[in-house]
Amino acid sequence: MKLMPTVFCLLLVVLALGGARVEARGTPSADQGSKNQWSSMFVFGDGFVDNGNLPKTDTWRQWSYPYGSYLNSRGSATPVPTGRLSNYWIQSDFIARILGLSEAPPSYRLTPHLSCDPSGMTFAFGGAGVYEVPDKKVPTLATQVNAFTRLLNTGVISKQQLQSSVALVSISGSDYMTGANVDNAFLSSFDDIDSYIGNVTTEIAKNVGKLQRLGVRKVLVNNMHPIGCTPLRTSANNYTTCDLLANYAATVHNNNIEHLMGNKNNAHMLDLYTAFTDIVNHAPGEGSEQSNNFKRKLTPCCEASTQLGYCGQVSPSGKRLYSLCKNPDKNFYWDETYPTTAGWEAVTEALEEPLREFLDRDYVP
Repeated sequence: MKLMPTVFCLLLVVLALGGARVEARGTPSADQGSKNQWSSMFVFGDGFVDNGNLPKTDTWRQWSYPYGSYLNSRGSATPVPTGRLSNYWIQSDFIARILGLSEAPPSYRLTPHLSCDPSGMTFAFGGAGVYEVPDKKVPTLATQVNAFTRLLNTGVISKQQLQSSVALVSISGSDYMTGANVDNAFLSSFDDIDSYIGNVTTEIAKNVGKLQRLGVRKVLVNNMHPIGCTPLRTSANNYTTCDLLANYAATVHNNNIEHLMGNKNNAHMLDLYTAFTDIVNHAPGEGSEQSNNFKRKLTPCCEASTQLGYCGQVSPSGKRLYSLCKNPDKNFYWDETYPTTAGWEAVTEALEEPLREFLDRDYVP
């Protein structure tokens, strides 16, 4: 790999410290959905929206306790891990409710061969980005969209199903961690942070455009959450303050993606940055109403016992090498990266009104 200028290296160092560790409330009642009938949802991206595509192995923690343990904490006999990186539901489940579905559509990996559920399909993989991350061995956003395209071209997903479909695209920061295959990132140079982030956001917009050309009626696109406020970043300050440089990278990303998406009809930006910030990093006396629901905003509910450990880690003898909070509903973050189900519910509440307005608008041919 070529040597990078100091500023880009600094960004990678800041975002990657502890990067080796990266990998709800009771069931909400079904929503009525928007006035338009959205019967299918197709989900692409990363761990914010992956509901079971990573394999059930010891490598992927979301298939083991305490992931999926919310029902257990409310009296169920056993935990119910579902492959989600949280204690229960994640962003795509709450978005699905707004569409009128019961939960996020089934994962691609767990869907029977040559079939598609009427509610759609989830192609997202935890740890994915627009570029390959060799350590993760997960499909990129483009690879996920290509898999969707193959199913469409072979008739597994029908054109009729697309007529009432919404896509959700979530890219949440894997491309800014060390390990991302930046040598193959179509960059002409590493002059500064902006040039690299510009390429990441261009790839996102390109795949959104492809989904629209394939016939998906409406596309929802996450902007970047304040990655400097994740426990992975705040642990260095005893979970008291956010990392300003990491949040700067997120704002550059968001400015770029907003510019690229500004002229696209039938696409809507989900402002995760503002929704997260108004809950976990607002000035005293400000913030959203949802912020009052959380006593611990920058601290994970599930915390590793060692710096290089992770939530769910156990010793060879079976001893837990992590601690677990008593009430996940009072913590915004579940582990060092991902929100609790209560956190996602609060974020979705903040996003819901403009999202419903977008879904109710007529499709623009």
